[in-house]
Amino acid sequence: MSQTFSILKDIFLDTSILSGPGNLIEPQIYLASRSPRRVELLKQLGITCQTLPADIDETVLLNESPIDYVIRLARQKAEACLAVLNPAQLLLPILAADTTVALGKMILGKPMDDNDAKAMLKMLSGTTHEVHTAVALAFTGNIEVMLSTTTVEMMTLTETQLDEYIATGEHSDKAGSYGIQGRAGAWIKRIEGSYTGVMGLPIYETMLLLNKHVDNKHGINECY
Repeated sequence: MSQTFSILKDIFLDTSILSGPGNLIEPQIYLASRSPRRVELLKQLGITCQTLPADIDETVLLNESPIDYVIRLARQKAEACLAVLNPAQLLLPILAADTTVALGKMILGKPMDDNDAKAMLKMLSGTTHEVHTAVALAFTGNIEVMLSTTTVEMMTLTETQLDEYIATGEHSDKAGSYGIQGRAGAWIKRIEGSYTGVMGLPIYETMLLLNKHVDNKHGINECY
């Protein structure tokens, strides 16, 4: 167990505090992520959350496929949060997600540095690739995972475009080194699948899981 989670395990997490400065709204779920994009997508659904980032080893296993990789990590993030919550806190569901960009069988995760990010974007430039996001819901002793896969066609990028994008810092902490909701969105010629899945939390699959496992007394109402 990481030092971060060892510390968290000894602290009672105040469930009246929404992740976000200055808000005192009782959360409806725990979100096993520090991603502001996922928090905003949940807000779009009318769901408040408390973030509880899961510090797990994201090393790719030998011969692991991109799909197996994201499913495993989403599940492990949910399990990591389960391990640090007390029984009273487990009355709230835990939502976890993991996103990766796949170029064939190659997994392109978060860049280590600017040079790594530029190398990834050069590989993706002018290609059609896939973005996989797995969503895991842990509640009442069960974990279920759903997968969203989106095909993305990216334009061919020039050196100048790459350098200017890297200079913005927008690539940092993003799978494949780009965010479709930001400046890199102008590079995307076509997608087939879920736009929010490429952002990092496919809201269709998320609501399927919540509607299936969580009743509306938690304040989560069906969207369809």
